[in-house]
Amino acid sequence: MNRKNVLSVAVLITAGAVALSACGSGSAAPSSTSTVDSTASASADGYGSDPAPTQDGVSFFAGTAKANNATEGTGDWAKGSDGTLNSAQADTARKWVQLKAGKAGALDPVVVNGAGLTLYRFDKDTAKPSKSTCNGDCAKTWPPVTVAKGSKVFVAGVPKSAVGFVKRDDGSTQVTIGGWPVYRFAKDTKPGDTAGQGVGGTWFGVTPDGKKAGTPAPTTTPAPGGPKATSVVLFDEPRFSEDGAAEGTAGPGCKNLARPRTASSLSALGSLKLWSEKDCKGKSLVVEGDVPDLAALGFDNQATSVFFG
Repeated sequence: MNRKNVLSVAVLITAGAVALSACGSGSAAPSSTSTVDSTASASADGYGSDPAPTQDGVSFFAGTAKANNATEGTGDWAKGSDGTLNSAQADTARKWVQLKAGKAGALDPVVVNGAGLTLYRFDKDTAKPSKSTCNGDCAKTWPPVTVAKGSKVFVAGVPKSAVGFVKRDDGSTQVTIGGWPVYRFAKDTKPGDTAGQGVGGTWFGVTPDGKKAGTPAPTTTPAPGGPKATSVVLFDEPRFSEDGAAEGTAGPGCKNLARPRTASSLSALGSLKLWSEKDCKGKSLVVEGDVPDLAALGFDNQATSVFFG
């Protein structure tokens, strides 16, 4: 990883452009670039991720919650003093959720939330159609991942096409991956915990495509051909890690990166082209959606400009 020019929290906006708004209004102005040192705490809404069209009243954003400057104490970061949420805090928690392909214990890949906690699926649920059967006391041990209308979902390494929603018996809306309703486990208290793996022979970590975690997946990027991306978040570290800096930029057209030749992974909602030189020249690579490791594609620390469209 190239750590040169790691910046403090800052927003760099090209002339005449308005700052992007990821956790604010959900809109983005064209021709803008922003950077943030993700080792620092997010301090303001509005990073570098352009929202995808809403689904069930929920907006999707590429990248992690931290890279998008989600407000502290909201979403997956909301937590009561006793570790539980009352009804008011629950509303705050539903403002956003993060779905990120990560590693937890021996599970690689497995989806984790914004607090780094492992997410699980339940064999007694169904995926086609989606149906949650974990209610009452079960839902206290296995809190469902829920959203409200107007919420945001940050995706990094989890295809937007794999994410859906299902109504629970109590009327709340639960997130699904590959059709499977997803949950946390109450006994997991810190990132990397996987105490829920294999419980009762029915609970398993969930992979980015909704399968049971435990089998390594190859590092690849899908062939282009889907929707075109209008923004991208580039991370200095592989696997969308928040240990280093991150940079976001939005289209249309060719955009020069504020911090060239530092990206080792990226998150985007669609296809785009990376270039090794300024003004979209030099060596190029077309990618579709999230790329957890650019080194696997021979493009680590090479991205200097990006073309949208």
